[in-house]
Amino acid sequence: MKGVVELEAIRIIIIGIVQGITEFLPISSTGHMLLVEEFINLQVSDDFLRMFRVVIQFGSIMAVVVLYFHKLNPFSPKKNIKEKKLTVHLWMKVAVATVPAAIVGFFLDDWIDEHFFNVYVVVIALIFYGVVFIVVEKLREGKTPIYNNVYQLTFSVALAIGAFQVLALIPGTSRSGATIIGALIIGAARHAAAEFTFFMAIPVMAGASLLQIINFGLNFTATEFFLLLLGTMVAFVVSIFAIKFLLGYIKKNDFKGFGYYRIALGLVMLLYFGLSGVN
Repeated sequence: MKGVVELEAIRIIIIGIVQGITEFLPISSTGHMLLVEEFINLQVSDDFLRMFRVVIQFGSIMAVVVLYFHKLNPFSPKKNIKEKKLTVHLWMKVAVATVPAAIVGFFLDDWIDEHFFNVYVVVIALIFYGVVFIVVEKLREGKTPIYNNVYQLTFSVALAIGAFQVLALIPGTSRSGATIIGALIIGAARHAAAEFTFFMAIPVMAGASLLQIINFGLNFTATEFFLLLLGTMVAFVVSIFAIKFLLGYIKKNDFKGFGYYRIALGLVMLLYFGLSGVN
């Protein structure tokens, strides 16, 4: 029994690493998880696995909270009245941005999963949005951003970025990818686009995690609780490094590299799953 738990722990650590890397990089966590789960089969119930796939993202949320705690805290004694007001307004913009996906997801999430959650939809989304990243970045060349930081984003712009998040309901699109593309098209600087995407993830993932835990119930076995906690902790640590990497990368580079990566990953998945005969 001990050996089985240890083997499952190793598998969970691998999944947590993949989750932590791919959640905030615009490369589709779904696409990578499909590949990982092709080679790593967790010996857990289907209900636990369905819940685990969502709740492990809570670790990624906490990475954002830790890294941006001061910036997101409207009660910080180190902030003056103006800065506290800006922080409150930022949270209000984040709330507005989550509305479109929340409404569409409430009515269509199950239908979309039933009709679109398959390898080939993921492959198409990976390649298509990879091309979009390249095109958008080429069109931006030589242009000065309209919004240089998240505080400059207006409520209408936040809502528009949130509308792009609806695209992420299609598997393989990438939530961060869709919102970053939207922010870039609207005129946000790369750093502002990335940060606002991080902040938007907090209510979205927190709500999804809470809902999954409620649906699953609190009747975890000791092993299940250990595996869930381990995966979440690994995702938390890796997400911190992934966020720092992304912010450092886009200081000197654009997002075209991620576009090329998405296209390459989509082609690899198409080749692998096509040869495997997966539908």
